[in-house]
Amino acid sequence: MTAMKSVLPEKWTKPRPLVPVLRFSGPIGVNSPFKQELSLPTVAASIDKAFAMRGAKAVAIQINSPGGAAVQSTLIHKRIRALAAEKNLKVYAFCEDVAASGGYMLSLAGDEIYADPSSIVGSIGVIAAGFGFPGLLEKIGVERRVYTAGTSKDTLDPFLPEKPEDVKRIKDIQLDVHEAFIGMVKSRRGGKLTKPDDELFTGAFWSGKTALELGLIDGLSDLRTRMREVFGEDVRFKLVAPATSWLRRGKKSVSAGVSGLDFGQWPHGFAADVISAIEARALWSRFGL
Repeated sequence: MTAMKSVLPEKWTKPRPLVPVLRFSGPIGVNSPFKQELSLPTVAASIDKAFAMRGAKAVAIQINSPGGAAVQSTLIHKRIRALAAEKNLKVYAFCEDVAASGGYMLSLAGDEIYADPSSIVGSIGVIAAGFGFPGLLEKIGVERRVYTAGTSKDTLDPFLPEKPEDVKRIKDIQLDVHEAFIGMVKSRRGGKLTKPDDELFTGAFWSGKTALELGLIDGLSDLRTRMREVFGEDVRFKLVAPATSWLRRGKKSVSAGVSGLDFGQWPHGFAADVISAIEARALWSRFGL
């Protein structure tokens, strides 16, 4: 066998460079009836598998996310960075349509970040939104009864008048989360940032072209093009996807309900799915998608 290898062209016997690819798509920490939630529990196994892949030269991550839960974004980011250090593998991040808010936080796990000129990048801020209906129940003749143990347990109840102390408490929490986000950006991007804090960290978002000028990304490219530039034309890719699909989740949910004859839970689950779908749609719509 060794003798045969010696007479074959090198390109036939030399191992081709391998780059495992992780794909993070959708709102972070938001359930959907048709898509598996993007959170550390759902992607941890695929992250571990990508970094453990034999012969890997680097790990690439593709991101298409409008953001979502700050904690889940941070946990995914930390898992990638920990394994990158442990395995001594470089990470390349590629922003697709959107890498905003928590989506941009995911891209910061990359040692190099790339985007399309038309990608939406940034939104380094924190937002909380809701509705208030303090006079609705009285108008329709409904009496609502709420009992709490703890003076702040009804914070931001939509059927009660908004209280200044509640708003202040929420804003204080947002400032803490925002400061942590800013710290992560500065830690990962360092001297690459070209504008002061009051321009970069307002929650604004930009095109990929402008994000490059601001130092938020390293270049304008896509996964295939950049990886060929780095590892050569014969580089090969291996997509590492979560093991559980939304279809399997849906079948499991339906079968559990039928076998247990637990039809009373169906309306609640359906309503939760509708609310989650609305939340996901709202996150995407902020970026015109």
